[in-house]
Amino acid sequence: MHAQKSKSRIRVLIQDRERDQPDPDHYVLQKAEQQLHTLVGVNELKTFIREIYAWIHINRCREKHQLKTEQQSMHMIFKGNPGTGKTTAARLLGDMFRELGFLEKGHFIEAERADLVGEYIGQTAQKTREIVQKAEGGILFIDEAYALARGGEKDFGREAIDTLVKAMEDQSPPFVLILAGYSREMERFLAMNPGLPSRFPVQLDFPDFTTEQLMKIAEDMLVDRDYIWTSEAKEKLQKKMHLRRSENGASAFSNGRYVRNQIEQAVRQHAVRTMREKKEHDKDALRTLISADFK
Repeated sequence: MHAQKSKSRIRVLIQDRERDQPDPDHYVLQKAEQQLHTLVGVNELKTFIREIYAWIHINRCREKHQLKTEQQSMHMIFKGNPGTGKTTAARLLGDMFRELGFLEKGHFIEAERADLVGEYIGQTAQKTREIVQKAEGGILFIDEAYALARGGEKDFGREAIDTLVKAMEDQSPPFVLILAGYSREMERFLAMNPGLPSRFPVQLDFPDFTTEQLMKIAEDMLVDRDYIWTSEAKEKLQKKMHLRRSENGASAFSNGRYVRNQIEQAVRQHAVRTMREKKEHDKDALRTLISADFK
């Protein structure tokens, strides 16, 4: 009986070890999922990553068996408030597309209206084409893209949109265009041009983080920086976030950016306090944030 239990335990250990071993056939997906695991929330993105990987992988399997395959547009719309992980997601996609061979470089180019729109006739198309050329083989990420359509009929922002659409259709060499911004503004932006939604088959929503998720982000940041905090400090930050939400509303709340700024400010306050208290040689003091550090 004892021998059977030992064999059963060994069998379970072996199965656990095999399950934890990386699959060489799907290393790229596992790497992406490991990176996503460190991100709080973004559940829709996690599902999308697996879908895209599976589509590329199965297409290649079909090619080996001489089955028909179709190209699929990867241009995307990211909708959500600032600090909800849109830029992080775009960078991660670039890395995955490069490792899969879908994009040659997978590098990340970020632009805004001022980078695309000129002041004179003909300048906008040139500036926009130059940005697209820089992004060839990678990701072109345009934040607050709706700003391109804010002007009137004579505004050069429309010219930038037309130039981008032409570049998307040419796809030589390929790149992935991601337009990002507030959800409501991006929906209005797409509604202004009936042809735009069909050119962006992938539209992902990045919802605001809950207070619990934001606290998890704060704790992860502290672990990465080798800090700990007291229960009073944790409670104080939580109260500050509740107050910020009630004062500004969800649309004005900067989500992850606010948390990062609060942690970085607390670390600076901690440094000043620790030096003032002459605790430079106290290891616990050097790594512990207290309530007073969160001003």
